[in-house]
Amino acid sequence: MTSIRILSAVAASLVVVGTLGACADMTARDRNTAIGAGVGAVAGSVLTGGTAAGTVGGAAVGGVVGNQVKH
Repeated sequence: MTSIRILSAVAASLVVVGTLGACADMTARDRNTAIGAGVGAVAGSVLTGGTAAGTVGGAAVGGVVGNQVKH
């Protein structure tokens, strides 16, 4: 694995952890949106080989899906 991919994976993981830690005062819909965006960003990064467009696109799609999930 190249160093940029490792750095991207670590950065995405930190974003997910930070997002989950900040969910204390959020509504269920807000929390699902944030979690969906984090998971989508990681998935988009992995599936596209670490491209910025893939990461942002994955975050956008994940956020929409997370927003629509009913609890």
